[in-house]
Amino acid sequence: MAQISSGGERMRGFAKRIQGIKPPATLAISARAKALRAKGVDVISFGAGEPDFDTPDHIKEAAIKALREGFTKYTPATGIEELKEAICEKFERDNSLSYSPEEVIVTCGGKQALYNLAMALFEEGDEVIVPAPYWVSYPAMIRLAGAEPVIVETSEEEGFKMRPEALEEAVTERTKAVIINSPSNPCGAVYGREDLEAIAEVALRHDLWIISDEVYEHILYDGLKHVSIASLSPELKERTIVVNALSKTYSMTGWRMGYAAGPKEVIAAMGKVQGQSTSNPTSFAQKGAVAALKGPQEGVAEMQREYQRRRDLIWELLTSIEGISCFKPLGAFYVFPNFGAYLGRTFKGEEIGDSTALGSYLLEEAKVAVVPGVEFGKEGHLRLSFPIALEVIEEGVKRIKEALRRLE
Repeated sequence: MAQISSGGERMRGFAKRIQGIKPPATLAISARAKALRAKGVDVISFGAGEPDFDTPDHIKEAAIKALREGFTKYTPATGIEELKEAICEKFERDNSLSYSPEEVIVTCGGKQALYNLAMALFEEGDEVIVPAPYWVSYPAMIRLAGAEPVIVETSEEEGFKMRPEALEEAVTERTKAVIINSPSNPCGAVYGREDLEAIAEVALRHDLWIISDEVYEHILYDGLKHVSIASLSPELKERTIVVNALSKTYSMTGWRMGYAAGPKEVIAAMGKVQGQSTSNPTSFAQKGAVAALKGPQEGVAEMQREYQRRRDLIWELLTSIEGISCFKPLGAFYVFPNFGAYLGRTFKGEEIGDSTALGSYLLEEAKVAVVPGVEFGKEGHLRLSFPIALEVIEEGVKRIKEALRRLE
């Protein structure tokens, strides 16, 4: 075999699709914070979007029982029937949506559901509309499928929601789909029924697929109720793939349990992708997922109430800092404050020119880990994840405030 030379020539050994794809910034920053902690550095991390609550005991016990009973072999690639039926019951109970098991796929986390979908639906020449700020992996997945993400800007003043006029303007003859994430990561925007109806009208008129990422549906504040765009009409249901996961709702991030529901021909295509990649999600984790969906739900509401207390505190502390504005999130567990007033300032003669530089400065000087807004398509912002104790939030924002004061 010929030796691959160094430098730019080495990239000839890799597929074009992988060039320009970076590791998710949220995971990279979380790993960096953990590495510093391992060295004894006192780092406060607002990085990864991961609940700090333990998985409820009844869910763990179901998985342990499955292990003890030998439920450790392969399952059908798209998930066990018992779990698919539990997911169908969940959709009926929570979203007034009726699905059959053939219209459901169980995946290794919500991320795999989205990736399977991208591989099944998109190809070279397609465009997919993505409102910004967006979850970091949407554009990468679209590009890996050979398609092109078309970014539609939203504003803090309008609640970071895509206007139907902006969607209309972005549609071309190549547009295949639009992604809606409500409640959203990174800013906590929530689309109400009227918002979704307006978006749906445009999508239907242009015969677009709608990808509805509803992973944070149970983390809502101020009495808001989640509305799934697929529930608005039978016609919309036939054009929508709903993606969800147990990660955030039941504090099961490491379990890697996600799912999607939609027209059975789309779900079957996603199943082909999964069958030739990961195959089935972990067998005993699926039994835990059944217990999560069919068991007591009181813990979900308890976690939501605690998240609201944390949201109120971190938003109040951040907006008390001079020069910072921050949309008050209506869902999920992130704040996305605007630090634009501090860009262009210097520290020891070095300019803080963008959100990446500001994030590095805060990690090095304040020992606080945050995610630069540019990773979510919004320069000047930082994302702070707040599933951490109230006293840690207070200390973390205090450090940020003190570090900002040192900028010239």
